[in-house]
Amino acid sequence: MVPEAVPLLGDIGPMEIILILLVIVLLFGAKKLPELARGSGRALRIFKAETKGLLDDDEDITDSQKTEAQRQLDAQRRAEAAKRVEDPTPVERPRPDVER
Repeated sequence: MVPEAVPLLGDIGPMEIILILLVIVLLFGAKKLPELARGSGRALRIFKAETKGLLDDDEDITDSQKTEAQRQLDAQRRAEAAKRVEDPTPVERPRPDVER
């Protein structure tokens, strides 16, 4: 029997959404909500920029900056990947639940 996927938010109707928004307004006040939204937007923008910067830093390493060992390892990985694409035979691996 396969369990069914449980929706993350469940069955939230319009009344529940209104109730949640009302509680948020009561907790923070109507004057603070725009400030909270701006702060959240800034934080999200900074997070995205930093994440993109980290990814760009990883891609900036060129072959000329790599050591000979790194170049050899990259070539070996490319060759292994090409070999798997050419010969897609399954590899038999021992199952941990079976004793030999």
